[in-house]
Amino acid sequence: MKRILTVLAAAAFAVSPLAAQSLGMPNWSNPKGGTGIILSGDIGMPNEDLGKGTAYGARGSFGFGAITLTAAIASWKPSGFSESYSSLGGQGAFRVIGGSLMPVSLSLQLDAARVGEANGDSALTRLGLGGAISASVPTPGLSIEPWLAVNNRWYKFDGGTSTESNIAWTLGANIGFGMFGLHLAYDSENYGGGTNGGIFGIGAHFSLKAPGGM
Repeated sequence: MKRILTVLAAAAFAVSPLAAQSLGMPNWSNPKGGTGIILSGDIGMPNEDLGKGTAYGARGSFGFGAITLTAAIASWKPSGFSESYSSLGGQGAFRVIGGSLMPVSLSLQLDAARVGEANGDSALTRLGLGGAISASVPTPGLSIEPWLAVNNRWYKFDGGTSTESNIAWTLGANIGFGMFGLHLAYDSENYGGGTNGGIFGIGAHFSLKAPGGM
C-alpha cells in the first residue's frame, strides 16, 4: 500500500503555463503566462511519506495569447527502490485575468499524464483540473511572481476498478533575470490515514517570450 501511495502522490502533472507536473515534481505554475517558448530543467525532492529520493525532469512550454501548452518528462527513483518511475505528460492553460499591465493573474488549467510500469506497479493515468493565481512584485532588475495553485487530481491504475481523487495545493515563486530565471515550489497533498505527501522543487528556465498579455 505504501508503494501505491508513493506513485499516486508523486504522479501529479502540470498545471499552468510554466508547468507540466511530472512524477516526483511539484505542480509548477506561472499564471501570468506570455507569448513564446520556455525551456525548464527541474529537480524534485519528495518527503518521507512519498518515499524520498530525487526526481529529475524537463519541460517545454509554448504560449500564444492567453493560451499556453506544455509538455514534460521526468524520472524519479524513491529511496530503496530498484527501478525509476518515468512519466510523460501534457497540459493546457488559459489565462482568465492578467497580462503585462495587470499585477494579478489568474489561469485555469487542465492536464493529463502517464506513468509507466515500475517496481511491480501497473501503469498509471493522472488527470488534473484547477487554477492558479499570482501577483507580480515590482522589483528593479528582477521579475518576481509568487503564486498559489489549487487543483483536484484523479488517479487510475491500469486494470484497476477504482479512481483515487484528492485536492492539493502548491505554493511557489518564479524569479526572472531577463531571459534566464529560477523557480521553486512546495506541493502538498493529503491521502488520509496520516499520509501527507509533500514535494519541494527547484529549477531553472530559459525563455524566448514576451511578457504576459503581449
